[in-house]
Amino acid sequence: MTERAVEHAVPDLVTLHVWRTAPAALPRALTRMALDPRRLRATPGVRFGKLLGTGTGTGFGPGDADLTRWAALTVWDSPTAAAGFDDTPVGRAWARIARAAVRVDLRPLTSRGEWSRRRPFGEPAGGRVAGPVLALTRARLRARRAATFWRAVPPVAAALRTAPGLLARFGVGEAPLGWQGTVSVWRDPTDLVAFAYRHPEHRAAITRTPTEGWYAEELFARFEVRGVVGDRAVLGWVDEDVDDRGGWA
Repeated sequence: MTERAVEHAVPDLVTLHVWRTAPAALPRALTRMALDPRRLRATPGVRFGKLLGTGTGTGFGPGDADLTRWAALTVWDSPTAAAGFDDTPVGRAWARIARAAVRVDLRPLTSRGEWSRRRPFGEPAGGRVAGPVLALTRARLRARRAATFWRAVPPVAAALRTAPGLLARFGVGEAPLGWQGTVSVWRDPTDLVAFAYRHPEHRAAITRTPTEGWYAEELFARFEVRGVVGDRAVLGWVDEDVDDRGGWA
């Protein structure tokens, strides 16, 4: 398969691993964030991988950082490769410093834009989904537009907190500060669509995006949530409709 074909191919599985660490483990976590991005990308079976810091989800701004929660978003060649993550150097290193962890298994539904000049989730064709979905937004801010962007964030963040059907939400980001994004999990696709396109604060932000020129690079993707395994509290979960085996009740 050519490099172009690989980029456009839709992966069978994307995983989001999230770890909760103790405040005292911050130096070790920062060391992992410095060393593990390259190791994650070099892991057998990994097509695309990013180590991410997170935010509390209350503001999605520079002061929102949660220094006790870290994440890895990974695109896999196969579910078999993904199943061995816990035994990889990266998986073992984070397990040693984590006091709680969770894994979300995802199937891409739609994806628009690029991340690090790549299309990590291929070109999915959508499809109907009856259960929960995860939305990922990610952008690289233009430095000269960052202040305007951060001033536009609070109304959207406040509206998101009370959005019907929201199960979990938090910010994600890479260094430097201008690399930012959000993760949100919704009970049903209709709840996500209602917030994204009908909520006035969010619609206003969407309308301003092309005219303000906030982003140098952006990506928006939606996924079917196939399972959640581990401690859902790490995600800030607000619903208990998932059984202990990771399936949907």
